[in-house]
Amino acid sequence: MSIRPSLRKWRTKRHRRLLQQVIPTENIEEVLDLPPDKRSSKYIGRPGFSLPLMTNNFRRFNSRIGIVFVFQTRLIRLLTWRDPTHTLSLLAVCTFICLDPYLLAALPIAVALLFVLVPAYLVRHPAPPPTVSHTSYSINGPPLAPARTIKPAAEMSKDFFRNMRDLQNSMDDFSNVHDGVLKIITPPTNFSNEALSSTIFLFLFVLTCTLFIASHLLPWRIMSLLFCWTLITLGNPSVQQFVLNNRESHLRPHERRAQSWLDAWIARDIVLDEPPETREVEVYELQRRKGGRKGEWESWIFSPNPYDPLSPQRIAGENPKGTRFFEDVCAPRGWEWGDKKWVLDLGSREWVEERMVQGIEVEVEGERWVTDLVGDDDVSSIRKKGTKITPGWEEGDGQGPSGMWRRRRWIRMVRRKRVSSTDSKDG
Repeated sequence: MSIRPSLRKWRTKRHRRLLQQVIPTENIEEVLDLPPDKRSSKYIGRPGFSLPLMTNNFRRFNSRIGIVFVFQTRLIRLLTWRDPTHTLSLLAVCTFICLDPYLLAALPIAVALLFVLVPAYLVRHPAPPPTVSHTSYSINGPPLAPARTIKPAAEMSKDFFRNMRDLQNSMDDFSNVHDGVLKIITPPTNFSNEALSSTIFLFLFVLTCTLFIASHLLPWRIMSLLFCWTLITLGNPSVQQFVLNNRESHLRPHERRAQSWLDAWIARDIVLDEPPETREVEVYELQRRKGGRKGEWESWIFSPNPYDPLSPQRIAGENPKGTRFFEDVCAPRGWEWGDKKWVLDLGSREWVEERMVQGIEVEVEGERWVTDLVGDDDVSSIRKKGTKITPGWEEGDGQGPSGMWRRRRWIRMVRRKRVSSTDSKDG
């Protein structure tokens, strides 16, 4: 008897952990440093995810969605020419609207009259049955039937399961259409093929500018009429079969000719072989005296900062940061080396003046070392007492008295790394 409660408790705990893994937490953007999601409950005052609420809403939704599927079925029958007279009536309505767009204002009112009010009246005043003579049946009398009310489909009823079936199929149709549209639109518009995407951008830009200027000159009524007739005519199964049978002999040659012309135009007029962006990067070779101010210099580190006497790291008493060996210096992220090796910067005076480095001695010849004139004790006194170093710098040969650190600047060119379509997909 004591095993069942513990087993039930273990199942509940496991179910809760599973939900925590499936359902994202509200502070996921803060943890992963992601841009804020506008659908988060922080920005929308709606209830959070709940399995009971989700189940209840799905039952209510499924019992009321039947009218949408009825409309979908009738629209499909209308566009696929199941009843040719109905489709021809639709073409007549589209023709009147295309030729006189002001009729659009009357269309919703006509729909309300013909598809809402008239059917509701006929429910209360039904037509006489065939066995009753018209002389004994009057349409001026009182209503013969109660008014029709739209009620949700009862659970476990046929209509409820029909709605579930149609909802299942609609989700599949939406997924297929979504994937098909993305398969057609994404490759030419996501710049995986930069030449093709640039051509599409150029054509759309020119078309937009042209429409801004000359859109009032186009015969929009005739164009909309041709579009509606073409779209509805292509829904006819006989027309579809005719188009498929004659595609290889009539449409394919024109498609190949248009594709070859587009490829030739892209190859001739779209130029994307511009050289990549290049920049200069720097690294400082730092050396430190071994055994005091009169000791020998030893290689210490390669750092992105010169670690001069007045640098924030030096005053704070921190050690320089970097890599120990020259070969471990990497290019910045998104860049690659443009030169084969590092080059010593012979303009030591220029970069010292540019960074306003003080308290140092500069070699203008030789190995171009920039050596401290003060030791670590002097820097410590600056940190504790707030004393100042004499501003400026001096020229020297590196043989005079100096501090514990010296550095020289190395430079190298980098260029922007090209990212191919395969790299973007892997990323």
